[in-house]
Amino acid sequence: MTILKRQFLRQLGATTLVISAGAMLSACSKEGPTFRGVDISGADYARDFALTDHQGQLRRLSDFRGKAVVVFFGYTQCPDVCPTSLQELAQAKALLGNDGERLQGIFISVDPERDQPEMLKAYMANFDPHFLALRPTPEQLPALAKDFKIYYKKVDGPTPTSYTLDHSAGSYIYDPTGKLRVYARYGSGAQALAADVRALLQPVATSSH
Repeated sequence: MTILKRQFLRQLGATTLVISAGAMLSACSKEGPTFRGVDISGADYARDFALTDHQGQLRRLSDFRGKAVVVFFGYTQCPDVCPTSLQELAQAKALLGNDGERLQGIFISVDPERDQPEMLKAYMANFDPHFLALRPTPEQLPALAKDFKIYYKKVDGPTPTSYTLDHSAGSYIYDPTGKLRVYARYGSGAQALAADVRALLQPVATSSH
C-alpha cells in the first residue's frame, strides 16, 4: 500500500468518525425538548399523590393521562403569590389555544384547616373552573410536603385564625405520561409556562430515552 493511499484511508476514517459523532449529538439533541423552566426529568420525588379534590373525589396523577399537569402548592388566603401563579397558569392555558384543553391545573392546599372544599371550589372558579384544588388532611400534609420537597411554615397573626403561611412558590410540570419534567420558578410568566407545556404535549417530549 502506498503512503498516499494510507494517508487517504486515515483521513477517510477521521472524517467518518467526525460525521458519526455529529450524528450522535444531533440524535441526542432531538430526544427531548429544551425548557424555559428547570429540567428535572428523571427526578425521584413528587411522583404521585392520592388526595381528595374540592368535589370530594380521590385524585391521582394517573387520572390525567394524556394531559400536561401543572401542580402548585398554596392556600386561598395567600395575598399575592398564589393568585399571581394561578392567573399565570390560566393565561398560559389561553395561550395554548386548542391545546389548552390538554393542560390540567392542580392547586394543593397547605392550609387544610381553613381551606374547606366549598372555599377551594370558589377559589378555583376565580381562575379556571376546570382547575382542581386538592386538600390533604392535616395528618397527610407533612409527608406530602416532604415527598414533593416543598416548604411551608405557619406565621402567627393577631388572632389564632388570621395566620399566614410562608411556602414554596414554584410549580411542577408533568408530561402526559405522568412523569415529572419541569420546575417552573415563581414569576417566570405565562409565556414561558405555555412554551414548556406546549413542548411536553409534543409526541417526542414523552418518548422514552
